[in-house]
Amino acid sequence: MKRFLLLPLCLVLTFAGCEKKAEVVKAEPAKEAPAKKKEFKMYEMSQMAALMEQMYVDNMRLKERIIKGDTIGNFPQHFLNIHASAMTDESENDAFFKMQAGKFLKAQELIYKDSLNAKKHFNDAVSTCVKCHEQKCEGPIPRIKKLYIK
Repeated sequence: MKRFLLLPLCLVLTFAGCEKKAEVVKAEPAKEAPAKKKEFKMYEMSQMAALMEQMYVDNMRLKERIIKGDTIGNFPQHFLNIHASAMTDESENDAFFKMQAGKFLKAQELIYKDSLNAKKHFNDAVSTCVKCHEQKCEGPIPRIKKLYIK
């Protein structure tokens, strides 16, 4: 008999508590004006950023091939677009960048021309990326350093 009375009593208390909370919420006046909706703007990579992302992926694959002792393949011709790709900030495409880009391409090409020393040439190419990014855009440096072959 006690069980039958206990269940309805719990339900009544539960619903009574919910009604009071609802009343409190309804009674509070709005203190703030509704916030303006911010317009969502989709980020678009510059041609240079997209190229660098692709070079990163290509070099991760190359790193694995070098570590495993697989054939290296051919130099990716799209790397040559480093001189013509539009940058997020065109003022960054200065003499320093052009010089570093040239050093990077030479180091990268050596990996494919001298595959016996591919590890050294690969790490040299990674170092040219780091040196340039130390001056231009430091954000990706930790990610770039993951390319080094130890």
